[in-house]
Amino acid sequence: MSQQVSTTVSATATKEIVKEAARRRTFAVISHPDAGKSTLTEALALHARVIGTAGATNGKENRRETVSDWMQMEKDRGISISSTALQFAYRDTVINLLDTPGHADFSEDTYRVLAAVDCAVMLVDAAKGLETQTMKLFEVCRARNLPIITVINKWDRPGLDPLALMDEITERTGLTPMPLTWAVGIAGDFRGVWDRTKDEYVRFTRQNSGASLALEEHFSTEEAAAAEGDAWDESLGEAELVIDGREFDRQAYLDAKATPILFSSAALNFGVKQILDTLVDLAPPAGPRVDDAGNQRPVEAPFSGFVFKVQAGMNKAHRDHVAFIRVCSGIFERGMVVTHSNTGKTFATKYAQHLFGREREVIDQAYPGDVVGLVNASALRVGDSLYVEEPVQYPPIPFFSPEHFRVARSQDPSRYKQFRRGIDQLEHEGIIQVLRSDRRGDQAPVLAAVGPMQFEVVEDRMTQDFNAPMRYEQLSYSLARLTDASAAEKLNNVHGAEVLVRTDGAYVAVFNDIWALRRVEKNHPEVPLAVIGTESPNSRGY
Repeated sequence: MSQQVSTTVSATATKEIVKEAARRRTFAVISHPDAGKSTLTEALALHARVIGTAGATNGKENRRETVSDWMQMEKDRGISISSTALQFAYRDTVINLLDTPGHADFSEDTYRVLAAVDCAVMLVDAAKGLETQTMKLFEVCRARNLPIITVINKWDRPGLDPLALMDEITERTGLTPMPLTWAVGIAGDFRGVWDRTKDEYVRFTRQNSGASLALEEHFSTEEAAAAEGDAWDESLGEAELVIDGREFDRQAYLDAKATPILFSSAALNFGVKQILDTLVDLAPPAGPRVDDAGNQRPVEAPFSGFVFKVQAGMNKAHRDHVAFIRVCSGIFERGMVVTHSNTGKTFATKYAQHLFGREREVIDQAYPGDVVGLVNASALRVGDSLYVEEPVQYPPIPFFSPEHFRVARSQDPSRYKQFRRGIDQLEHEGIIQVLRSDRRGDQAPVLAAVGPMQFEVVEDRMTQDFNAPMRYEQLSYSLARLTDASAAEKLNNVHGAEVLVRTDGAYVAVFNDIWALRRVEKNHPEVPLAVIGTESPNSRGY
């Protein structure tokens, strides 16, 4: 029997909550694939001294020890597929780093994570600049008004001119670059950084091929000029061109109008400490969260939070099911009875854990900004809100519009129960969207994905986790819109169109291409066709 925990927020508890929330820095790293995101995640953990050596620093072929990548496909391919929560202490601050998938095919998972953070670190490859996926994720951050710290990574390799990178950031993001560190030495000859805050030169020397902390030497500007000569003068001159006499404006950063700039080589652990210090000194702490009605819930209010991710199979021995909760207000206490706002039902949070990649430990308390893993809370879905005492519903996390569709069937009819259980579980986790129709029946659901690699993850998980090998049948659809039940009869005989039902009961019209969509809009103007994610059945667009 779970012990009922008192939820009354006393004056002492209120003071404690406000203090602990102010210590939290909850952020995600966004980037294009292969910009070094998981490597930076590892390097940050190394600098906070929560791991002994970095396993990501020797290239993707050796990333089998990266703490934030735990799925077998991640280890085999050297990519991040699932988001992971890492919590560690640095200085007097609690860092909550939500590692996210870098591959474009998993942008829906990244979107969910960005709903749970207070700021983002935008990682830019020095040789490639702002790439496609980086800009897509930046647009999500801009829509959420998230402050962004920009890190120019891989400066130890040949790359673009730093001033050209600053121009690109200005033109494509609209943010004003505000350098906090500036690389000394051209791309490919990374010697150190000028630290604007301290007005000093920090010179780096790598150790153990980058698997250990880099050695740092600190010089005054006069000593730096003597030690580095022209390289120092050129770097300082470039930085001053960007700064243009302006003082650093933290409020402009918090208002998402400007972005601090730092240079690094995560693989060599150059400049990583400066990133951590910037997060502690500048990033916003956990603050009030806006609920679905547009009201702000103070951090000192009774406990509340929302589910931003559901994941199963992280512990193969127990076939567990973990719901990741962002704590928004109050103190979370293990064993407390919380209310599921979607159903009004209560349940006890007996099995609550902090997660560090695949490692985990039982947690007794958590504060606003923290991430808690509720184990075997199988009723929870992505976007669900939880609370005690004062009801609250946080904004839903919308679906992405799928662009790839396949019919899934079990290879072995005798294992249909395992097949159906596996599909239901993966849909519950948000790995894939599941659509069904009377035409095909439950034995042949239509899987809908943002990117084709999601299908590979489903196939791998079905085989490895559920022992239910499956096969696919490609469908020609490439567009989807929300509609209603009345559309099914009108569109199911239209060439290049079909109406399917999503697991949450929503009707989804799918089309071969934009021309099929336009024909339906012209011939059936009465049929509602809403862009998925707009939440409005009357909106149109493509």
